[in-house]
Amino acid sequence: MTTTTPSDVRPDPPHSPDPGDGSLAEFGYRQELHRSLGRYASFAAGFSFISVLTTVFQFFAFGYAFGGPVFFWAWPVVLVGQLLVAACFAELAARYPISGAIYQWSSRLSTPSFGWFAGWIMVIGQIVVVAAAALALQMVLPAIWSGFQLIGTDPAPTSPDGAANAALLGVLLLALTTCVNLVDNRVMSVINRVGVTAEIIGALLIVVLLLTHSERTPSITFHTTGAAQSGLFGALLVGSFTAAYVMIGFDSAGEMSEETHHPRRTAPRTILTALGAAGLLGGLIVLGGLLAAPSLTDGRLGVDGLSYVLTSSLGDGVGKLLLADVVVAIAVATLAIQTAACRMLFSMARDGQLPFSGRLARVNPRTGMPSAPALVVGVLAAALLPLNFASPDAFLAIGTTCIVMLYLAYAMVTGPLLVRRLRGRFSSAGTDETGARLFSLGRWGVPVNALALLYGLLMTVNLAWPRAAVYDPAGGHWYFQWFTVLFLGATLAVGVAFRTYRRRTSAPAAAAVPETAVA
Repeated sequence: MTTTTPSDVRPDPPHSPDPGDGSLAEFGYRQELHRSLGRYASFAAGFSFISVLTTVFQFFAFGYAFGGPVFFWAWPVVLVGQLLVAACFAELAARYPISGAIYQWSSRLSTPSFGWFAGWIMVIGQIVVVAAAALALQMVLPAIWSGFQLIGTDPAPTSPDGAANAALLGVLLLALTTCVNLVDNRVMSVINRVGVTAEIIGALLIVVLLLTHSERTPSITFHTTGAAQSGLFGALLVGSFTAAYVMIGFDSAGEMSEETHHPRRTAPRTILTALGAAGLLGGLIVLGGLLAAPSLTDGRLGVDGLSYVLTSSLGDGVGKLLLADVVVAIAVATLAIQTAACRMLFSMARDGQLPFSGRLARVNPRTGMPSAPALVVGVLAAALLPLNFASPDAFLAIGTTCIVMLYLAYAMVTGPLLVRRLRGRFSSAGTDETGARLFSLGRWGVPVNALALLYGLLMTVNLAWPRAAVYDPAGGHWYFQWFTVLFLGATLAVGVAFRTYRRRTSAPAAAAVPETAVA
């Protein structure tokens, strides 16, 4: 297979008359993935990655335990910050409608080497996110039926029994999502759309029911009652982990551009609407949970989270029915995140930028799906889950690590984009498939871009800071306290080693090719 890099691609003839194919050929790629996704399917790709029910239920207890009710106010701050990033991504999705969005955008805005590391960090982060999402089943399944507690008796994810059971349930879910990612992108799209529709309906019901069962007024959100962090600022910094974990993955709408009809027009809109809808619903669910909780001081809200609120405030029947909807959301989110990681692997492999690129870049012509990346992502994500057997603290370590990886990868796009703007080398010209002007921030481009980069870097430092009270509360596990830093360092080290090896082995091969062959 002939490979290319983003810096030296040459146009190939369009594969079909679809307008999206013309966009893809412009960048030197053939249409191999099946282009079958419409606007709602594109929205579903971004919304299901964010999966507000999955992530809010997974990290609500953590946010409350460390921030108290005041952690709610970290939510609008993170939402505004991520909307700034999403606005920049919307511009890029209109101009570069290619799979492997972060890798492709960073490579074309900076250098192929810098873009490679952005893609490498992003895909490793996505694999960790897949593992973290699969672990979320433990937050809801045992609350629906005790029979789902297959290991031990204590379902709390912070207990040894709960952590081990979370790993087992996660492996089973990953086996299912991997199978779906091998079938057909139309099947995957249908599951995504049905799941997202069920999630939105469920989220709206949860918001209405929680707000109508309020036990207190919204003024409680100004209190730090029960916070493990001293002081308002510390509570907000750690409490922001919940919002930061929820509001990632909106770039997935751009990730699926090669499978979307009219991607230059569709992807920018769905990136922004997916984040906006998830941010609004998530904030209302967090607020409703704080207002409807039977108690803010009995300790259960910081351990069992929203599952405890639903079953206690709404009764077992209604509460468990809504929790079943959360299970659907978790399954669909894991599927969507795995799909996004597959597209990133496929895009990098297509350019010959990964080990075994030939196999990873191969698309099944019948299904329109890259099969090998689905297996790789599923196996690697499952390989992370046994960490939960070692210690319950692994749950938090895995969760925060994936957020840091994605935030850093995002900054490796917004940074080069800002440099381009300041040098006057980023054009707002161009039209989409319908002839309308491409999405553009216009004169707001520089301030929005600068704030997006600043926010991303500050949040990355906040999330990665090795707080012993957060990452190793029981003590004795220094590697969990430094897990994020160590994992990021290992990721970069492996990346440097691979590129060094590739450079050394490709140089002699290139030198051995006769000049006449090159000509």
